[in-house]
Formats: sequence, structure tokens, C-alpha cells
Amino acid sequence: MKTAFLGSVTALGLILATAMSAAPLKLKPANPQPGNLRPGLNVSYGYASDKFKSLRLAHSIFEANGKPGKPLRGLDYRDTEFGENALTSTAPWYLTAKITGYFKIDAPGIYDMEFFVNDGLEATIGGQQVGYADGINPCEGTVVTQVEAPVAGWYDLDLFYFQNAGTACLMMKMGPAGEKRQWVENSAFAR
Repeated sequence: MKTAFLGSVTALGLILATAMSAAPLKLKPANPQPGNLRPGLNVSYGYASDKFKSLRLAHSIFEANGKPGKPLRGLDYRDTEFGENALTSTAPWYLTAKITGYFKIDAPGIYDMEFFVNDGLEATIGGQQVGYADGINPCEGTVVTQVEAPVAGWYDLDLFYFQNAGTACLMMKMGPAGEKRQWVENSAFAR
């Protein structure tokens, strides 16, 4: 009987742990809500002289030589042609980018978010990690992350991106939970 009871308690614990891990990440709105924003996102770039293949190395490169760059128009940077500069940088490859600003969510609710990236990305919105890709990747989606926006408004955005070699992309999709995700318009970003 004791064994059956312990087994039931263990099973209940696993069910609760699974349910809790499936809960959407609760985003925190920017506080205070910003005013007088400009379109786009701030970006700083760090450049390397050769290939690198991890976020760990990308952070080291950025810390050594990161400098402000031309602001991004948003996160609508489709896969480039080979040799075309990445984002607003001055190089097609061997670069890192720290991207900051705000992301606007028009209505409270639960949403699915996904980033498309080539190569690496750490994405945080509203204090939660909502996207991650390490290593060398083609322009493909990250794991879809479910988030809860408690209110309509602006949320802090902080991305760290790297491009190793070849083509480059950085885009975002979002939609109500369980529905089709749409490409996020550049107007949803500000600085």
C-alpha cells in the first residue's frame, strides 16, 4: 500500500511538473512604457577576421570590438545572396550584432513566437528568452516559444546575433497560440 501511495505521489508530481513546464513564458511589459520612440532597432556590430561557430565565441568577439552601427528597420532581413552584407553591417560574414529596442504587442494574450536565423541567436523579449540557436545554421526557424503578454504595449527587446559565413537572415514570426504565425511587421519595433 505504501508503495502504491508513493507511486501515485510520484506520478502526480510528474504530471504537475509537465503541466508547469508547458505554461507560457510570462512577459514583463517595459516599465515605464516608453514615449517618443523612433522606428527600428539599435544595433552594434563586432567583426572577426575568420570563421567562428558558437555564441560563446561570438560574445568574445563582440566584447573585444563592438561598435554602434546603422539602426535596423526591424526584423525583416530575408536570406541574403552569397557575399551580400548582413543586416546593416559593413560585412557579409564573420560578424556579431547586439540588437536592442522595444517590441509592441497590440493585445494581451498567449502567443507563439519563432525566429528565423542564419547563424546564431539569443533572443529575449519582456525579460524571457524567446529564441535560441547556436552553431552554424541555414535560414530556418528556432523552436517555437509560447508567451503570455499580460497587457498591450511595449516590451524590452534584446537580441544577440552572429553570422559566420555564406548567406544571412534574421526574421520573426508570431501569432495567437495554436494559430498560424505571421511575419512580424517592422512597425512592431522601435528604439
